[in-house]
Amino acid sequence: MDNAANSDTSAAVDADAVRRLIDHAILKPELSRTQVDAQLDEAAAHRVFSVCVRPGDVLHAVERLQGTGVGVGTVIGFPHGTTSTAAKVAESLQALADGAFELDMVQDIGAAKSGDWQRVERDVRAVVDAAGDTIVKVILETAYLTDDEVVAASRAAVAGGAAFVKTSTGFAGGGATAEHIRLMRETVGPDTGVKASGGVRGLDTLLEMVQAGATRIGTSASARILDEVAHRVATGASSDRGDDTSSY
Repeated sequence: MDNAANSDTSAAVDADAVRRLIDHAILKPELSRTQVDAQLDEAAAHRVFSVCVRPGDVLHAVERLQGTGVGVGTVIGFPHGTTSTAAKVAESLQALADGAFELDMVQDIGAAKSGDWQRVERDVRAVVDAAGDTIVKVILETAYLTDDEVVAASRAAVAGGAAFVKTSTGFAGGGATAEHIRLMRETVGPDTGVKASGGVRGLDTLLEMVQAGATRIGTSASARILDEVAHRVATGASSDRGDDTSSY
């Protein structure tokens, strides 16, 4: 590709658009408060859309990020979705009281593997009802599911009122794949969000997920990705696929 084409492509990589895609994940169980604070400050410095923190860190994150424009989300029933519906509802209500603006709940994976989609839907519906106007994303944990189960789980999440379906917690083997994103997008249609999470550690992977249909990206590599954006724009470099992010 000639230099002019490279320049056109790099100019189309919109740093602000990429920032608006990113939920910066701060979920590893071993993170100390000092490490959490460093990542919160990094998220604020890079002006990402939001952070997704452990439930016990929500109140602290809200206070630390006040005035930055970075939202604070959290996880419910994390990481395996095996807590009871009542426990998920209680966890949701506490997260909302602490200031969470979005909830990423893990579907009942055992119910999904049992084909008990009514139970999955009821579980989602209870959290959605508790959340009120707050966005609820449902983590399917696609690494554990067949393609048919991904489709059924996506349908159950939408039937339960979820605003997004999401690939992974990041704690199962395998993370987001473009194939699963495409399958989820085809299943839920254009009006439901699709979040790619798990293994998104570079700009090209992020772009691949967006092209497959993702509208939000969960990653702990936000700084690296945004540094890649800045480098690509500054140097006129482009990805091997010649991605055009002007519409993202």
